[in-house]
Amino acid sequence: MDEHEQRQILNDWLERHQGLLFKVVRAYAFTPHDRDDLFQEVASQVWNSIPRYRSESAETTWLYRVALFTAMRWSKKERQHRDDTRSLDGLEHTLIEPAKPSDPRLDWLYEQIAQFDEVERSLTLMMLDGFCYREIADTLGISESNIGVKLTRIRKHLTEKSNDLHDEPR
Repeated sequence: MDEHEQRQILNDWLERHQGLLFKVVRAYAFTPHDRDDLFQEVASQVWNSIPRYRSESAETTWLYRVALFTAMRWSKKERQHRDDTRSLDGLEHTLIEPAKPSDPRLDWLYEQIAQFDEVERSLTLMMLDGFCYREIADTLGISESNIGVKLTRIRKHLTEKSNDLHDEPR
């Protein structure tokens, strides 16, 4: 595969699957600067992975795998270097998430997802995007039955948190 063909594939994937990538980035990075950094890292890893893609899994499964593992590595690295970071607010960002009206329910859901460990976060994102247990198992390298158990616990946790939110006096 030559570089031109690789660039065409990258542009096609980024255009068609940007929503998937933004979901992963938003679940792992919490400031505009961090989302920009993580998106750049994900795009770089997608670029590097293109020659290894063999169509044995769906593009979305492949991209999820690349994005999730990149986000997990990035998150771990960021935690290690958090004390050394300085705010870069006010700088132009290359990642511009499509403008949509803010939905407080969606904001709440991302806040809850952000509190999960990396595996739970990945499972939740993939479940929300409609991946079947087998695709999630292939992507994350855990058994389908383990996925079922974890997703049941996640759903229960989110339901309880949601009920607690609605039960609070206003």
